[in-house]
Amino acid sequence: MASSDARYPFSAIVGMDDLKLALLVNAVSPRVGGVLVRGEKGTAKSTIVRALAALLPPVPVVPGCRFSCDPSAPDPRCPDGPHSGAGERPARLVELPVGAAEERLTGSLDIERALTEGVTAFEPGLLAAAHRGVLYVDEVNLLHDHLVDLLLDAAAMGESHVEREGVSVRHAARFLLVGTMNPEEGELRPQLLDRFGLTVEVAATRDPAERAEVVRRRLRFEDDPGSFAALWASAEAELAGRIAAARALLPDVALTDAALRQITAVCAAFDVDGLRADLVTARAALALAAWNGRTEVNSDDVRNAARLALPHRRRRDPFDAPGLDRDRLDEVLNEHADPDDDPDGPGGPDGPGGGATDGPGGSTGAEDATGPGADVGTDEHAGAGANSGADVGTGANAGASADAGTGEGANADAGAGEGARAGARAEAGAGASESPGAEDGPPGGGRESVVAAGAAYKPRLFTVPGLGAGAPGRRSKARTPHGRVTGDRPGAAGLHLTATLRAAAPRQRARGRTGAGLVLRPGDLRAAVRDGREGNLVLFVVDASGSMAARRRMTAVKGAVLSLLRDAYQRRDKVGLITFRGRDAEVALPPTSSVEAGARRLERLPTGGRTPLAAGLVRAAGVLRAERLRDPARRPLLVLVTDGRATAGADPATAAPLLDGVACVVVDCESGPVRLGLAAALGARLGAETVRLDDLAAGNLAGLVRAHRAA
Repeated sequence: MASSDARYPFSAIVGMDDLKLALLVNAVSPRVGGVLVRGEKGTAKSTIVRALAALLPPVPVVPGCRFSCDPSAPDPRCPDGPHSGAGERPARLVELPVGAAEERLTGSLDIERALTEGVTAFEPGLLAAAHRGVLYVDEVNLLHDHLVDLLLDAAAMGESHVEREGVSVRHAARFLLVGTMNPEEGELRPQLLDRFGLTVEVAATRDPAERAEVVRRRLRFEDDPGSFAALWASAEAELAGRIAAARALLPDVALTDAALRQITAVCAAFDVDGLRADLVTARAALALAAWNGRTEVNSDDVRNAARLALPHRRRRDPFDAPGLDRDRLDEVLNEHADPDDDPDGPGGPDGPGGGATDGPGGSTGAEDATGPGADVGTDEHAGAGANSGADVGTGANAGASADAGTGEGANADAGAGEGARAGARAEAGAGASESPGAEDGPPGGGRESVVAAGAAYKPRLFTVPGLGAGAPGRRSKARTPHGRVTGDRPGAAGLHLTATLRAAAPRQRARGRTGAGLVLRPGDLRAAVRDGREGNLVLFVVDASGSMAARRRMTAVKGAVLSLLRDAYQRRDKVGLITFRGRDAEVALPPTSSVEAGARRLERLPTGGRTPLAAGLVRAAGVLRAERLRDPARRPLLVLVTDGRATAGADPATAAPLLDGVACVVVDCESGPVRLGLAAALGARLGAETVRLDDLAAGNLAGLVRAHRAA
C-alpha cells in the first residue's frame, strides 16, 4: 500500500487538462492569484495539487530564516534579519486545516518566551511557512470567512501584517494559493470567489475506458508507489524543467497592444465587475506564452486565460450556473484581433489548452489519455473537449457543476427588492393554468402546475432567540471563536493573555516571585469569551397544494422562498426544504449547505391537490430530530409558508406540540378581501412570529407597523 507521504506523480494523472493548465500557469507566475478547484467528491482535486509541489524548483533561502528570505534579496524588514549566508530547500506544500485558528494562520505572540523571558517574540504561522511555496486549503468553502479574508488579503498583497497582543510584524507571504471545494457543501461569498485568480470546474468522466485507466494506474500506485513513480520520473523531470524555463522566460514576454486590447474587450463584453479580471487575464496570458516558449502574447493565450479567469467573475446571481459562452468569446477576440495577426484559432496547435500535445505527460497516447484523474480510483474530469487534444478540457467550465453558484452581485441583488432576473427562472410549464379549484378534486388529485418564481428581494431578518454556539455565520447571536471579545472564563483554549496576566499578577508576592518572570499556575489561565453570529439550519416547509395556485399566489410564494434562500446563502446557513400537498409531505431537500440545490428544487416544485398541513409539520419535526443528532450545535429555524388551510389529514394543532422549543416563522399566504386568519392562529399555537407574504420584504414600513401592533 502507498505510504501516507507518497505523492502520486503529476504527469500520471489522466485528463484534468484545464486543471493541469491552471496549476502550471500559477507555478510559472504565482502573481496570477491562485486556483479555485470546484468539483464533486472523488475527482482527484487533492491529489493533483499535492503532486504539483514536487515539480517546483528548489527555493534558495537564508539558513535559519523562518520566513524563507531569498539570499540574493533578503527582506530588510524580516523579523529574523539581518541575514547572511545562502542555502537551498525544496518548495513546500503547506496545508491549512479547515478548523485552524487565526493565530495558526498568521502567527502570534510566543507566549512561552513572553512569560518566561519577558520578551515580545513572534511565532510565525502558516503564511510564513508557505512563502515561496504552495498553500493548499482543502474544502476552502468550509473555512471561516474571517480566515478566508486574511488568506486572500495576504495572497493579493504578497505580505502578512500581524497586529496583536503587543506584536507588530510584517513579513513577506508570496505563495501559490490553491483551494478545493465541493459546491454541494456550500459556496464561497462572491467577494471571496473573485479573489481567486483562476477557477476550474472538474467532474467525473462517463467514458468507461477512461475510468478504467484511472483505476488501473491507481491500483499500480497503491501496490508499489516507488516503482510507479519511477515509471513517470522522466516525464516529471521534463515538466519540472519546463516550469523552470518558463519562469526564466517570463520577464521577457511582451504583452502587445493588440493582446491587451483583446483582454479588455473580452472583460468588458462579459460585463465583469472591476478591473481585477483584466489584470488576472493579462498575467495568465503572459504566463501561458512563457509556458509555450514564446516571448509575445497571442490571441490563443488570451483565449485560454479568459476561459480560466472569467467564468466565476461574470455571474450576477448566487444561483446562476458558472460558465462562459465560447462562441461569444471567439467573436469578441476576432472582432478586436490585430489585422496583421493570423492566429491558429481555437482548433490550432496553440488553441485552447495548446499544451495538450506537449503539456503534462508529453503525450496524447493511451497512457496519457485525457479523461479521469488518477486519484481515489473513481473518476475525474468532465467537459465537452475532454477527449480533444486541441482543446484542453474546454467543457470543464461549461456546466460541470451547473447547480453551483456564488454570484458576483449577490449582495447587491439581495437588497434590490425588484428581482429583475426573476423571469430567467421560468420553468417548463410556467404558463400553465393555476386552477383555484384544483384541491377540490379527489384526495391527492387535481391538476398540477409549475409556475415561475416571482421577483426576488431582500427579506426581513429572522433570528433564533437566545445565544447559540453553532457554526460561525451571520444570522443569530452566538458565542464563537472569532467574534468580539466580551469577557473571559477559566481555560486555556483561545487564551486571553491580558486576562491571564491580570489574574496572575495579584498572586506573585505570595508565590515568592524573584526576577523578571511571572509565576503562573493552571488556575490563572483565562480563555477569551467572544460574541459573534452563527449560521442556523433554516428548514422551509412549503404548502404546495392547489389552494396556493389561486390568484397566482405560488408565483409570489416561490419568489419569497427564493429570497429567503438567498438570504440564507449570505448568512452561511444550512437549508432544507419540505413540501406538502395531496395526501402527504416529502423532503424535497435534506438539510445541506448548498442553497443552490434548494433553489433548483423550488423552481421545479409543482402545485396541486389537497392540503395535508399536519403531515408537513410531522415531517419537519422528524427532520429536525434527526439533524439535531447529526449537528447538535446548529440551532434550527423553521419557516412555514402556508395559508393555514388544512383540507387533508389530521388537524395541524395536533402536530404543533412536536415543534415545541423550535424557533418558527409563519409566512401567511392568505390573500383576498376576506381572511380567515388560519395561518396566524397556527403561528400563535407554534409560538411563531407570523408575517404576511406581502410584508416579508425588508424595509416594508406597513408590514413593520402591522407586526408592531400585533406584538
